[in-house]
Amino acid sequence: MPRFSVIVPCFKVQGFLRECLDSVLGQSFRDVEVIAVDDCSPDGSGAILDEYAARDPRVRVVHLAENVGLGRARNAGLPLATGDFLLFLDSDDTLAPGALRALADRLEQTADPDVLVFDYARTYWWGGTRRNVLARVLADCAEGTFTAAERPEILDLLMVVWNKAYRRGFVQEHGFTFPPGYYEDTPWTFPVLLSAGRIATLDRICLHYRQRRQGNILSTTSRKHFDIHDQYERVFAFVDSRPELARWRPYLHRKMGEHCLDILAKPDRLPPSDKAEFFRATARMFRAHRPAGTGVEGELRVLESGYAAYLLRRQTGRAERELARRAAKARRAAKARRAAGRRAKDGWAALHARRPLEPDLVLYSAFHSRGVLGDPAAVYRAAREIAPHLRGVWVVKNPELARESGLLPPDVEYVLPGTPRHRRLAARAGFLVNNVNWPDAQAKRPGSVHIHTHLGTPLKYMGADLLDKPGARHGVDVPRMLDRADRWDHSLVANRHSELVWERAYPCRFASARTGSPRNDALVDARPGDGAALRARLGIPADHTVVLYAPTRREYRRGGYVERIDPARLAADLGPGHTLVVRLHPSLAGGPARGMGLAELHRRGVLVDATDEPYVEEVMLASDVLVTDYSALMFDYANLDRPIVLHADDWGAYAASRGVYFDVTAEPPGHVSRSPEELVRLLTSGRWRDAESARLRSAFRARFCEYDDGWAAERVVRTLILGERDWTPPQTTARLATGAAGAGAQVPAQAAGHDRLTTS
Repeated sequence: MPRFSVIVPCFKVQGFLRECLDSVLGQSFRDVEVIAVDDCSPDGSGAILDEYAARDPRVRVVHLAENVGLGRARNAGLPLATGDFLLFLDSDDTLAPGALRALADRLEQTADPDVLVFDYARTYWWGGTRRNVLARVLADCAEGTFTAAERPEILDLLMVVWNKAYRRGFVQEHGFTFPPGYYEDTPWTFPVLLSAGRIATLDRICLHYRQRRQGNILSTTSRKHFDIHDQYERVFAFVDSRPELARWRPYLHRKMGEHCLDILAKPDRLPPSDKAEFFRATARMFRAHRPAGTGVEGELRVLESGYAAYLLRRQTGRAERELARRAAKARRAAKARRAAGRRAKDGWAALHARRPLEPDLVLYSAFHSRGVLGDPAAVYRAAREIAPHLRGVWVVKNPELARESGLLPPDVEYVLPGTPRHRRLAARAGFLVNNVNWPDAQAKRPGSVHIHTHLGTPLKYMGADLLDKPGARHGVDVPRMLDRADRWDHSLVANRHSELVWERAYPCRFASARTGSPRNDALVDARPGDGAALRARLGIPADHTVVLYAPTRREYRRGGYVERIDPARLAADLGPGHTLVVRLHPSLAGGPARGMGLAELHRRGVLVDATDEPYVEEVMLASDVLVTDYSALMFDYANLDRPIVLHADDWGAYAASRGVYFDVTAEPPGHVSRSPEELVRLLTSGRWRDAESARLRSAFRARFCEYDDGWAAERVVRTLILGERDWTPPQTTARLATGAAGAGAQVPAQAAGHDRLTTS
């Protein structure tokens, strides 16, 4: 008996069917059967199903003699299902990688509930992806199991059949089946959820809900949408047959009215000539099922009036929205005029003429003013220690959030961007330090010194080099970017490679400063136990081997996220004594990537999601080995002299779409894996830390950590801010690294000449 039976009804989906079936049969969790129902499809869908059944015994095919529709096609598959749990997958949708394993684990954790509700993401025909907007409901209900009465918000989720796993015995006990017609999910989902004694949730995207450009039956203009009334009649009949569910009648009455009005309001559902009839049918049903003693609130009151009143309200609503839009536009214009007036009154020209520069004032910003982070933070801390007379002020966009995240210590002076105080400070600051470009409004004051730290060593194309990569530069105004770079005075570099790349990618008037990367001082100076505090806070046992997985974004996929590795499977394959720590690229942190399993896997303790940890240096210090694809993190991590594994299964696609400065797979920082299976073999065999790994790492570190010697932050302060151009670091202090080479192993000597400033 398999764990899952996946019922897949098929009708005119030959273009999507293979992808759908592959998404199920290619899952790492293989205890599954597929019941595929050919609903007398006129295209090649039936032949595709037979082809899959011939080569995979887990696939069973039912060919119907006539087309019966989606609901009854699902019914045809139900008697053949033998799995513990039922899943219904529409044949143009797909399961996410690792979905069945995540479902199986959650079912085991919750002792086989009647229903498990999981998350999904809409995937649009033009390439976009959007997570379910009510995903928070799944997270809020994540503790244990419950009933709909205990957590009624579960009914606010989309009333569909395919975002749930159903215990087959529960379905058989209640005799649940699908009715004919459109909206067949409604009279299935409400009865199922109201009858379930134990419901659980999984806060993980397990299904990709394809949004087709054409062909979606619910977006087809037709009188078939009148079917919604019959479906709600079935829901009310079900509730009437079970007195214990009578309390739900007011809720269902309201839900029915809202659902029907939503269909009526959509421009692509009903023929215009039929809208009045649909409204009157909805109003009759609304009156017939109104529970005694209940009132009617909000927009539903229109159902107690006529269609003319409904149209008037719609027109009034449109007029109000248009007025609100125009008012908002007027407010923005007025705000812009006021800002222009302030600039004229308190503008750069007046400030330049009246106020001298303050040579001891340093204005800092990092990562678009998120907080005290990165290279600017390392320079700031060094300045406070070496030159306490310097006044350091940070530009912070959201100080409350920054404080909560630990990115704004209480003793740090800060200013909000765009405020008059910010403009005054920016106009008078002798030095400005940032790791991204300052905004356009911040002009270059004669005599001020702009120090640009960058975001690490470049592998992928940057700046002017993006002009030859139209996909990678989508949304990037390269000429404007170069105009901003014209304000740089110093460009910090950690190696000769970066120096050459920045001078090519940003053909501007700055000087390359061979200082090293200030934030990497903490890595060069690492001592045994430096990562212990973070390990303890994240609940990682002190004796575990920590594998840090840091994937980057892809330009060949809209949104940038491509799941190359199933993190749950990788964590399981690593086995006891290991902890997998995942840190997503910052640009992926707010997208669907977290919903693809990280949040749920972190909550269950399968792995640690360290994406939100504010200081990446601490995450690196807490790890024993880095697994990455093409993240620039590898160049920083090499300073630790700890093993690095490069996972490069899509290198060709990545290099072609983004553009790269060299083939990192030919000059890697460690062993290279080309498939998830090869990666697991590398990690479990111990090859990740063998002599060849050390040899590759040594060559990589010599090339890309050339100027990182632990003195970068102090070097910036002394040579670029204080003007001590002849300063050299004390030669008596040994700089050590820890890691695979063992505690106390000395980092190879850095190349000479890192104190020189070269003009580009």
